[in-house]
Amino acid sequence: MIRPIGERINGMFKDIRIAIKEKNASVVQDYARRQTEAGAKFLDINVGTAAEDQCAVMKWLVEVTQEVVDTALCIDSQKLEVVKAGLEVAKNELLINSSKADPEELDVYMPLAKQYDASLICLTINKDGVPQDIDNRVMIAATILEKALEHEFDIDKIYIDPILLPINCDQAQAVMMTEVYSQIRIMSDPPPHITVGLSNFSQGTKEKSLLNRAILTMSMVAGLDAPVMDVLDKELMDAAITTDVVMNHMIYSDSYLKAGLAMITGK
Repeated sequence: MIRPIGERINGMFKDIRIAIKEKNASVVQDYARRQTEAGAKFLDINVGTAAEDQCAVMKWLVEVTQEVVDTALCIDSQKLEVVKAGLEVAKNELLINSSKADPEELDVYMPLAKQYDASLICLTINKDGVPQDIDNRVMIAATILEKALEHEFDIDKIYIDPILLPINCDQAQAVMMTEVYSQIRIMSDPPPHITVGLSNFSQGTKEKSLLNRAILTMSMVAGLDAPVMDVLDKELMDAAITTDVVMNHMIYSDSYLKAGLAMITGK
């Protein structure tokens, strides 16, 4: 069953950036409520570049979000100190976004995630950059899983991100990624979760919603189960739930869209 990560509490979006600067909690809380109601399993919390004191803003975003929802939070930053700031004030279930696959970085993030009983997104990227082929992406994913075993980190709490690139930069990689997902899913039992930034795929294009629906459905068949996505795009969420039905992850009924949303949200 899909585990959507709502993308909209992110300082890279203009309205959230303004809300951060004005300390307007109501805007953030509105997105927290609406994304939760739309089916977000996690709410991504990302300061972006909206503030000089990113640690303070991360704490504020986590605190105001938790005032109105108990949805799990995805603490999202490339800076370890900003991640730690969010973890310190978090009360909800947690997902850390993210660690690169260099062993020394995993040796920091996996113990940190265990300390807070958090799940962890791990990128298939290392000092050599993002692999451009299937084999090296899968090899890096294997390194992540080996580190999880070394740290006695629950595989079900590992979310591997093979890094989805925009279609207008690399059209062929969309099909290639389905093979990456498939191979990662058979690496362990239980398998790790697989996540990508779904909106990356349509970045800079005119038909964003349509492209996102197409890549989501084909990717779910191959193993993607936790995309960072715009859950407020109802057609996108309907496509996700319908794919789960077609894949026999839930029982069909004429009201399967409503039932599927209830299964995702637990309400």
